[in-house]
Amino acid sequence: MPQGGNAQLSTVVLAAGEGTRMRSSTPKVLHPIAGRPLVEHAVRAAAGLDPDHLVVVVGHGRAAVTEHLEGLASALDRKVTTAVQTEQKGTGHAVSCGLSELPGTLSGTVIVTYGDVPLLETETLSALLAEHSSSGNAVTVLTAVVGDPTGYGRIVRDTDGGVTSIVEHKDADEDQLEITEINSGIYAFDAEVLVDGLSRIRTDNAQGELYLTDVLSIARGDGRRVGALVCVDAWQVEGVNDRVQLAKLGAELNRRILDRWMRDGVTVIDTGSVWLDAGVTLARDVLLEQGVQLRGSTSVGEGATIGPDTTLTNVTVAEGAKVIRTHGSDSAIGAGASVGPFAYLRPGTSLGEKGKIGTFVEVKNSEIGTGTKVPHLSYIGDATIGEYSNVGAASVTVNYDGVSKSRTTIGSHVRTGCDNMFVAPVTVGDGAYSGAGTVIRRDVPPGALAVSGGPQRNLEGWVVSRRPGTAAAEAALAAQKVEEQQT
Repeated sequence: MPQGGNAQLSTVVLAAGEGTRMRSSTPKVLHPIAGRPLVEHAVRAAAGLDPDHLVVVVGHGRAAVTEHLEGLASALDRKVTTAVQTEQKGTGHAVSCGLSELPGTLSGTVIVTYGDVPLLETETLSALLAEHSSSGNAVTVLTAVVGDPTGYGRIVRDTDGGVTSIVEHKDADEDQLEITEINSGIYAFDAEVLVDGLSRIRTDNAQGELYLTDVLSIARGDGRRVGALVCVDAWQVEGVNDRVQLAKLGAELNRRILDRWMRDGVTVIDTGSVWLDAGVTLARDVLLEQGVQLRGSTSVGEGATIGPDTTLTNVTVAEGAKVIRTHGSDSAIGAGASVGPFAYLRPGTSLGEKGKIGTFVEVKNSEIGTGTKVPHLSYIGDATIGEYSNVGAASVTVNYDGVSKSRTTIGSHVRTGCDNMFVAPVTVGDGAYSGAGTVIRRDVPPGALAVSGGPQRNLEGWVVSRRPGTAAAEAALAAQKVEEQQT
């Protein structure tokens, strides 16, 4: 939370790096895990502090990153400012770019974090801020103790445990390389100390860059207190530099998301095959079978069963519904409804309470009413179907004439035969029936029976005369001989 009095809290998220090890045309910070780009995870963690100022430093691919941040700012209902680092001159330079977007008379505390640490939590940043304030530090660094510190800056402490400096891996000597406490790159600074220190850092290091870490040594040299908070959960400070780390952190985040939902009353049959995005919400007693992927803003109501082998994106599933072996997006499934197996819900599908979308059924931009069933082998597109109707197998709403799409309306308590074609625009009234194989081109009045086509005709001997020598003709001749012998 913001600090008391007139002091302000500012956060700077560094997200300008190119991420060459990702080997991608997509900016590194836009690569997603749990349905959100890396930078979104970082910004959400920082925004959770409710800072007075939130700045994201962008650089590589900044147009795409900025566009995403604008959408995120709207979703969070808060201002997210972007600052541009046109040249990659180190972390110190990046922070200076960020500060250029903040008030000139900056005061209070500045939290600096990164756009590629997706598991970092607001609670950890809050703890860093509390440690910084309670200990009276000028600078407080978030650290972690890891088994393999390769590539990370090392925390150098004095005999009293105070932080004397942070040495980058490439600049460390043999003794310093043995240190396992590493710099996370996440800090809390007194604003005045940060501004002053950035004006005094130099590029006399192996990379010829402006290191933000040098601000700590400057502050300590000025007699100011530099402290550290050890993050016991090292996953939170692990960054993403390549696709291997992206997958590793994605799997760990998914494990944490599943753990949270299971502790809230959700049953997950196989945690190794179920993947949930961060924006998914689940109620108590939801059952997730094997092979389930829930993405985007999907929400599942109490007692619903999802899976096995189901992928839903931005789908609302009401209580008690069952969705089996289904692929769906941007749809709504009513309470107690049944979907699948092998159903395809395209955007705009709405299935009413206790309705059914069955096996090998595709639905798009259609409302299917309470208790209505489309059991199997059908396509329902651009349609409105009322309550307690039944659509026969192999039925199609013929919604496209090659130029435009039209709508089919089927009323309540309708019974349509198998293999019906509804040539839109067309309306079938309440309580109507239709025969098997009917092509419905004109409106059907309520309570009417719709049929099409003439009476069946059998052309005797057609196969033998028109397809002589075929297996069908031989079979027909053999059958005729048996009939003759029987008579």
